[in-house]
Amino acid sequence: MDYVEETIAKYEKYINPSQARLFRFMGLSSVEAKGEGCFITDTSGRTFIDCLGGYGMFALGHRHPKVVAAVKKQLDELPMGGKVLFNRPMADLAEAVARIAPGRLQYSFFVNSGTEAVEGCLKVARLATHRPKFVAAKGAFHGKTFGSLTATGRDLYRDPFKPLLTGFTHVPYGDLDALKKAVDEETAAVLLEPIQGEGGIIVPPSGYIASAIEIAHKKGALFIADEVQTGLGRTGAWFGVDHEKAEPDLMALAKALGGGVMPIGAIVGTEEAWQGLIEAPFLHTSTFGGGQLACAAGLATIEAIEEEGLIEKAAATGKFLKAGLAAIAADYPAVIKEVRGRGLMLGVELTKEGAGGMLMSLLIDKNVIVAYTLNNPKVIRLEPPLVMSEDLASVVLEKFREAVAATAQVIEEL
Repeated sequence: MDYVEETIAKYEKYINPSQARLFRFMGLSSVEAKGEGCFITDTSGRTFIDCLGGYGMFALGHRHPKVVAAVKKQLDELPMGGKVLFNRPMADLAEAVARIAPGRLQYSFFVNSGTEAVEGCLKVARLATHRPKFVAAKGAFHGKTFGSLTATGRDLYRDPFKPLLTGFTHVPYGDLDALKKAVDEETAAVLLEPIQGEGGIIVPPSGYIASAIEIAHKKGALFIADEVQTGLGRTGAWFGVDHEKAEPDLMALAKALGGGVMPIGAIVGTEEAWQGLIEAPFLHTSTFGGGQLACAAGLATIEAIEEEGLIEKAAATGKFLKAGLAAIAADYPAVIKEVRGRGLMLGVELTKEGAGGMLMSLLIDKNVIVAYTLNNPKVIRLEPPLVMSEDLASVVLEKFREAVAATAQVIEEL
C-alpha cells in the first residue's frame, strides 16, 4: 500500500470513514506535504493554488517567514508558560490588538479557536448586562460548540444536538425592522457577522452594522461583532466593521490571527463590557489560551500585515478578482447567479443545486482549491491569501472560466 492509500485507510479506520469517502468523491485523494505562500504541494509533487486559504486562516499564506521565525525563536525560549507568572508575548499581542481594534475595544482574552472566542463573548455579555437573551441572524455561522452552535443560524447543524441553550432569537440578516422587534430589555447582546461567511458571503446593506449597534444600545444591550472570518485584513480593512466605522462592544477574533502557523483566537472588549471580568478575573480561564508560541505568532502576524501593506493589497487584488469573476458570470448566466463579497472574501452563487460540488471538483482537477460555503452549498467561496498577486489571480480567473464553461456544458446536457 502506498503512502496516500495508507493515509486514507487510516482516516477510514481511525478518523471517519464517511469523511474519507467524501474526500475521494471530490477528487481530494492527495496528502498535503508542503505549503509555501499561495501554494500547497502534495506528496506526489502536485501543486495547488490555495484559493480557500484554510477558510480564511492563511491570510499571510503558508509558512510566512516572519511568523515562522517568531515561533521558532519562542520555541527555543518558552513555548508554554506556567500560567502563574506574567506572560510578555501575551501582553505585547494584547497591546497590538487594542491598537488596531475599532472604537474603544481595549481588553483581550486569548483562546484557541473561533468558536471559543464566540463562547467567551456570550459569557462576557451576560456577565456585563446580567441579562439572559441574545439575538443573532438566520444563516449565521458562529461555531459548533453549544453556545456558538445555538447562535449559528442553520438547523442542519443545530437539530441533532437539541435541546440547545435557551434565550436565542434569529432574525433575517440585513433586516433592521426585524432586529428592532427582537431586541428588548432582556437582551444581553446582538451577535452579527459583518459579512456572513458560511451563509454564502452575504454583504449586508450599507449602514446595517452601525444601525444594529444603535438598536442594541437603545435597549441597553451590547453588540458582538463576529470577526473570526472577516478580521485582520480579509475584507480590505482591518475589520469588517471598519467599512462602516462601527464600534462594537465585544469582538471575536481567530483564523488569521495565528498567521497560518499557530491556532489562536481572542475575545476583545471595551472597559464597560469587561467590567465583570475585571471584578472577577478568573470567571473565565483557559489552560492553553494565550500560550507564548501562539501569541508570538499573533504579534508577528499583525506586524507582517502592516509592514507589507496587506490590507491595501487585499482591497486591490479583491477588486481585480471580483471584476474578473463578474465578467465570467456575465458570459455564463446559466451557471452563475451572482458574484459578491468584499476584499478577498468573495462568493460565487450558482444557479443550480449540486453545481457547487461539480464546480469545486472541476477546479481541483485544475489544481485550484476552493470550497462551497457550509450554510449555502450553491456558493463557491474564494478566500485566497492576502499576499496573492494580480498575476496569480489572473491564472485563477482563467482556470475558473474553464471550469465554469465545463459546468455550463453539463447543465445544458441535463
